[in-house]
Amino acid sequence: MSMRVLGMILAGGQGSRLFPLTAKRAKPSVPFGARYRIIDFVLNNFLNSGIYGIYVLTQFKAQSLTEHVQRHWRFGGFLEDAFILLVPAQMYRYEELGPVWYRGTADAIYQNLHLINNHKPEHVAIFGGDHIFKMNIAHMLDYHNDHKADLTIAAYPVPIEQASRFGVLQVDDQWRMVGFQEKPKNPTPIPGKPDLALVSMGNYIFRTEALVEKLEHDAKDPNSSHDFGKDVIPRALSEGYRIQVYDFKRNPIPGQSGPNTYWRDVGTIDAYFEASMDLIQVTPEFDLYNPEWPLRAANFNSPPAKFVHEAGARTGQAFNSLIAGGCIISGGTIRESVIFRRTRINSYALVERSVLFDEVEVGRYAKLRNTIVDKNVIIPPHTEIGYDLEADRARGFTVTPEGIVVVPKSYRF
Repeated sequence: MSMRVLGMILAGGQGSRLFPLTAKRAKPSVPFGARYRIIDFVLNNFLNSGIYGIYVLTQFKAQSLTEHVQRHWRFGGFLEDAFILLVPAQMYRYEELGPVWYRGTADAIYQNLHLINNHKPEHVAIFGGDHIFKMNIAHMLDYHNDHKADLTIAAYPVPIEQASRFGVLQVDDQWRMVGFQEKPKNPTPIPGKPDLALVSMGNYIFRTEALVEKLEHDAKDPNSSHDFGKDVIPRALSEGYRIQVYDFKRNPIPGQSGPNTYWRDVGTIDAYFEASMDLIQVTPEFDLYNPEWPLRAANFNSPPAKFVHEAGARTGQAFNSLIAGGCIISGGTIRESVIFRRTRINSYALVERSVLFDEVEVGRYAKLRNTIVDKNVIIPPHTEIGYDLEADRARGFTVTPEGIVVVPKSYRF
């Protein structure tokens, strides 16, 4: 039985620049936004776009990601083409390739071509599992079909002075791809827009036959790094494959007025922290509250958040913050922060511009500023974090170039 489009999510990245948040988990399973994991956003994009057959390809430190998807992203068993299934790296092509894990993004799909062959889809949508964004993939698929493309690449316009950090796409006036530059010193601008360049988002829709042809060709090349951006796409371009570029800012999100502009690679602690702070703006660019584009997440059946005490300085209160279920704000103050479930802020404590993961307890009179606290940490009374960065480093905490302090999971003071 064939299907129209099969979704494949690349979720095997190490996320080394997000350490220590990735010390014990893969980057796509890092918590975000008080109740989500990073991978939840691309999964919601697929489901909200009507794509219900999805494989999630895992590799490094996948246990928490595996548990999250298996527990919280399950369909009933009645629809044959409705599934979200995890695919661990399993050396499926051992006889051909030997004992190797995924050697690159293209090789991850190549080692799982049997899954594509099982479903015989017309198209394969290959997306990364580690970005924060909303995308109506159905609109991109319509564009792909309208242009009879072999491959369509989602692209994000950025100011040309920033483009040298990315793979830059060149297009003609019909937005057909005509060139590619990998992190160029002098990026080529968009036709008619000299101040902007198009960078690849790493999200692709392939015509299935073209994908299989290119992956089989790439696998035989001993000089390839087996990466879509570095190897497969430049070769497909040189061989005359029809490659269209899709402008992400044209992507319509139901229930959202204005252009779709928010796409963040939370690949560093500073980028992750900045994206977290984006959520608490009065009118955030990335809206969690749009009922026409629901953002499903794990349902832990937590009790409501509770704020107790109102007596001078001992007041349970929060300003411009996200507070998850099960939290108890017991006489402490929270400002401009993201607080995950079952966290407790005790009397006279102050939490400012911080992100606290699940099951954190902040002791009386403690003060946190510009701090990320991973799960299951008890912060003793009177402790200060984020005020003296040298003292924080002496404790063994990570301190970023922007001065964000990270307390690792289960840290004991």
